[in-house]
Formats: sequence, C-alpha cells, structure tokens
Amino acid sequence: MVFLLYLPISTLVRFCPKLAAYHMERFCESYEKKSHAKLRLHKVAGHSTEILELHAERPSFHILFIPGNPGIVTFYRDYLEVLYELFDKKASVTAIGHVAHTSKVQFLKEELLRHETRIILVGHSIGAYISLDIFKAFPQKVSYMIGMYPFLTLNRDSNFQAFLTKAAKLPILCAGLSSLAGLVGLFPSRFNRGLIKRLVGRTWSSDAVHVASTYLLRYSMVRNYTYMGMTEFEKLQEIPDWTFIRGKENQIAFLFGSDDHWGPLSLFEEVSQKAPGISLAIEKEGHTHAFCCTQAGSTWVAEHTVDLIKQHLKGEH
Repeated sequence: MVFLLYLPISTLVRFCPKLAAYHMERFCESYEKKSHAKLRLHKVAGHSTEILELHAERPSFHILFIPGNPGIVTFYRDYLEVLYELFDKKASVTAIGHVAHTSKVQFLKEELLRHETRIILVGHSIGAYISLDIFKAFPQKVSYMIGMYPFLTLNRDSNFQAFLTKAAKLPILCAGLSSLAGLVGLFPSRFNRGLIKRLVGRTWSSDAVHVASTYLLRYSMVRNYTYMGMTEFEKLQEIPDWTFIRGKENQIAFLFGSDDHWGPLSLFEEVSQKAPGISLAIEKEGHTHAFCCTQAGSTWVAEHTVDLIKQHLKGEH
C-alpha cells in the first residue's frame, strides 16, 4: 500500500478518501506554518483540484490566478503572497490547479461570479492562453487580464518545441518517463530533493525544490503533465483570436521574457502590431520563465503585476 502515498491527492480523494484527508492535512500543516495562503481541495464538475487562496475581509477585487503547466499552484505561493501583501490585504487572491478547462469555468460560476466583486485574471505561460479563453467566456465579469511569459501559440523557430511536440505524441515515451518518475518517487524524500536540486533547481528556492520533489516524482502527475503538453501543442497550432484581443486591448497586458522560447520576442512584436493598445513589457532582470521558483523572481513579477493592476484601476476612475 506504500505506493498510494505517491499518487496525486485528487486520485487519493477518489479511491482512498481517508488517506487523502490525512495526506492533505499533513501537507497543509507544514505548508501553513510559514504561509498566509490556505491550500485546500475543491471538487467542481466531478473533478478534484487544489486551490490556493488568500482572502481579504472586504476585497476591492478578486485576482484569479491560472498557473502554467503542470498546474501546481504551490509553486506560486511566494508570488501570490507578495501580491496579497502589496495590496495591503485588500484584494482576495485565488489560484486554481489544472483540471479540465470546463472545471475552471464552473469554478468561476460557483465561487466568484455570484459575488459583485470584479475579477482580474492573471495567467502564467499556458495559463495566459486559458485566461484569454475565460475572458472571452465572461467579458462582462472580467475587469482586467494579465499574461506573464505567455504561451499563446507555437513558436515555429523553436527546435525544442518541435521536439516536444513529437515526443508528446509517443505513448511509449510518455509511459516510460512516467514510470521512471514514479520509481524515483519511491526513494527517500531527502534523496529526491537533492536530485531535483542537482538536475533543475540549482537556483531554485528550497520551497520550490520541495514542491517539485513532492509532486513531480509521481507516475500519474507526469502522465497528466505530458498529456496536457500534447493537447497544448495541438491547440496552440492555431493563431490567437486577434479580433477579441484587439477589442479588449485596453483591458489586457502581457509581460515577456528577454530570452523565453515559450513567449518569444517575435510574439511580442506580433502582439504590438496586431493590438497596439495592449500594455506590453519585457522583463530584463534576468529571471526565467519559471520565475516562481525563486524568491527574487516571485517578488519582481508580483511587483510588476501590482503596478499594472493599479495603473488599470486608476484609469477606470
């Protein structure tokens, strides 16, 4: 039964609810010792997903954050908490993990749209693309949308994306990677944290390394990650809906990285031509697409996000 401890919490909820509750309680206890953010499971449209939230008593607005792939909201704890603090705890902040896109829409209907508080969407990477879709679905409810390091369409000049597009379509390769991750996940947590640190997290914060070793070394998580990647590459072969974007250009902002193949500067140039009224910026501080994995990156992007929102709100008056 040891293998059950390495399943994602949403799977445990379905098959072993008591074990899931214990696992979630233990994780939340350690998590909330140093965090104002509350982590909980939420079931919507038949799917369980993790929600990370910070509630204001009388919020002026509500920020809904959509993460990038693999959709692990705890990667963004530092970023979300800085956001909350910079608004003097007068704005509520909610991050929703990746399940079905329809579940995000249903979550909006159940949790946020029944209130009068205006909604501001913030999305990272593929989360920016999903945020645009949500904006299109609820144009009267969304006040503003920010896409950070946005992955809106395939980068035809990226050999890496071309390779990933092909690799994600190979079931044997995806199953092999998932099995390897699940096997490594059975090793002691100290070993796994050291492995993650050595492979990808030399500059990552200790919290980011902990989250990666807790979530990413699971068979089902990697399967979900590769499946979502495959569907991303299929969907993002389409061009963005420039008609909608132009129509809402005063309510949209994008932050690009200076060296980011997911949101390349060629896309920055295309956006500036197709929708010149959009607020555009290029981050040149040396942070990466995975900004949320360092304290400095989380803080800088949070400050930029707050500046954009404050400028937009000032323009509304």
